[in-house]
Amino acid sequence: MALEEYLAREAEMVKTVEHETLFTWIVDPTVIYGRHQIREQEVNEAYCSSHGIRVVQRQSGGGCVYADRGNLMVSFISPSIHSQTVFERFLHLLADGLHALGYEAVTTAHNDIMVGDRKVAGTACYTTATGTVVHASMLYDVNLDALEQAITPSAAKLQKHAVASVRQRVRNLREIQDLGGMEAFRTALEKRFED
Repeated sequence: MALEEYLAREAEMVKTVEHETLFTWIVDPTVIYGRHQIREQEVNEAYCSSHGIRVVQRQSGGGCVYADRGNLMVSFISPSIHSQTVFERFLHLLADGLHALGYEAVTTAHNDIMVGDRKVAGTACYTTATGTVVHASMLYDVNLDALEQAITPSAAKLQKHAVASVRQRVRNLREIQDLGGMEAFRTALEKRFED
């Protein structure tokens, strides 16, 4: 996340980037909460502490996510400050990449990527004076038990999505179509992005 911010904020660096930049990354178990969220309301601190799960806040808004080695993070940096245009381009890039791999992915008005009735990726965005950062947290083979325990969305948020738990709302892509381990999935998706 620091690299994203550096690329977007450093005007001299952005000027040397003539095209949009996309990269993927994987983290050890981490809860990442949004800029406007209150940590104590979104994170099960005791669970995270006892299970060695890091907790960090990001620059963008949006909801709290759990990521681990089964989660592919995707970052998109643009020298454009037209955030809505950049955001929409990124969402379609993700959905198109997943389509090319055989997933029936669609974007939503809430900036999520869905396959069927389940969320497989969430996205968030922020803009600086010199660029825009959009990033996604994509579920491929995430530990859903840890996800359910580590984050604590409000009952109102769950009710809004007509589910009893976070787990009922999300699904691993590997359950839908197994492309092998995380590195195989990552390589295949990166190839689609290059195409």
